[in-house]
Amino acid sequence: MPAPDVTDAALAAPVAGSMPARGGLVGMVTAEATGTGLLVTAIIGSGIAADQAFPDSPGTALLVNAITTGAALAALICTLGAVSAAFNPLVTLLARADRGLTTRQGLAAILAQLVGAGIAVLAANTMFALPPLTLASTERADGPVLLGEFIATLGLLLVVALTARTGNITRIGLAVGGYITAAMWFTSSTAFANPAVTLARTGTDTFTGITPSSALAFLALQAVALPATYLLVRLINRSIP
Repeated sequence: MPAPDVTDAALAAPVAGSMPARGGLVGMVTAEATGTGLLVTAIIGSGIAADQAFPDSPGTALLVNAITTGAALAALICTLGAVSAAFNPLVTLLARADRGLTTRQGLAAILAQLVGAGIAVLAANTMFALPPLTLASTERADGPVLLGEFIATLGLLLVVALTARTGNITRIGLAVGGYITAAMWFTSSTAFANPAVTLARTGTDTFTGITPSSALAFLALQAVALPATYLLVRLINRSIP
């Protein structure tokens, strides 16, 4: 299958050309499950470690969590981007909407992301000698926080979509990792911006956890950000030669 025109298909996932650049469906599924799993492990694991190291300083703990998350995300995109590096069902859906993926590829990628995230929350909890699965008790879904989650998700998807048109995996990795590091501080929601990550974080009653009810509200705002991003990218791309 020929690679799509990146200039015209700016919503492709963060790799050069299309998600399954090499390795076919098996390679794509393996990369998505592995990358999403390692990302979730970095988020939850660094949150637990930071909270243990700085129990009386949540700001410092968040700083450690944000830097670790952004660095891990950038590294994973740069490492796996030649095969597949969406790690986010929303990014995958954008790629499918712009015909960067087939329906079969998109569904396989999303399933892999969810499975990878689910395994990772068990591993992260266990790694710090906690029960493998503990229902989160942190409520996050008030109005201002939900606005923050919408903004965080919209910004992330814009960064992915508009840097993808460059076809430069390193640039995409640095841009996405940098944005997430910043958004974890400048948004009130601390920038979940990923349905697979959001669902996984309901399974850890630690620094990065979120209650199932709050997670449902986050998922709704993430879903709203998806078509908004699609329209914005279309408008922006009209002015880009």
